[in-house]
Amino acid sequence: MQSPVTLEALHILDAIDRRGSFAAAANELDRAPSSLSYQIQKLEQDLDIMIFDRSGHKAAFTEAGKLILERGRAILSATEKLVNDASVLANGWELDITIAFDGIIPIDNFFSMVDALGNVSSTRVRLQEEILAGGLESLETGRSDLLVCPQLDNLPLEIKHQTIGKLEMIWVAEKDHYVHKRVGEFDHTAQEKYRIIAIADTAREQPPLSINVLEKQPRLTVSSFASKVEALKSGLGIGTLPTTIAKPLIEQGVLQQISGTEAFPIDIIMAWKRNKIGEAKSWCIQYLNKNWAMK
Repeated sequence: MQSPVTLEALHILDAIDRRGSFAAAANELDRAPSSLSYQIQKLEQDLDIMIFDRSGHKAAFTEAGKLILERGRAILSATEKLVNDASVLANGWELDITIAFDGIIPIDNFFSMVDALGNVSSTRVRLQEEILAGGLESLETGRSDLLVCPQLDNLPLEIKHQTIGKLEMIWVAEKDHYVHKRVGEFDHTAQEKYRIIAIADTAREQPPLSINVLEKQPRLTVSSFASKVEALKSGLGIGTLPTTIAKPLIEQGVLQQISGTEAFPIDIIMAWKRNKIGEAKSWCIQYLNKNWAMK
């Protein structure tokens, strides 16, 4: 008897949990939200259980739903490992490779690599945005094969890394934001007075991290880097952006650098597991090492 719980359904549940809503999950999976809702409702009918509690303002996983999600992720991980191991054994080139990157790194930095890889291999590439601790967790748990992100402290011994570049960050706010009317030094005491725009950590199991966020500071947390940019442009708070993103918006008169602050650099690293090297991963590591240049 065929189980109604398909790998596709497990991918949908995983995306809904990670992204926080049906709409965000549909965007990640390139599906219509109504399609996801229909598939989940059909799964609930086939199993005769409720996966989501819809009594509140926002649908939440029931205890049974959490169990399916947890066990389902183990199945997805095992399935991905099975397919990749079989592909490497057969021809040395992975069938799929997932490149995780921190949300502050523009995705177009990887387009030339994807194009060049396509000239030497049929490996399918997934570019996966992660935030803060979510990047390292994705590498450790096998959700990604290669990670590009800001410098990390205390990396596990099984993870190898190397610095491939730098990214310059800058404090900004919408040009008419009241932070620009302040006087005096922009220290922690001053910073605490203004709402900061933060991006939600994508880690599922590890404690979430926060960067440049003070404990008592008002905060608006959004789900993606693009949403952070839009929130800043709308004057909802202050935050840091890469200068490559901020500079055009400053020149357009949309954003303004916060007085009393200076641009500061952060190292960008590439990280991977030492004991899992296929041809595609090895090729990508060499390519990024030779050709990385932040856009």
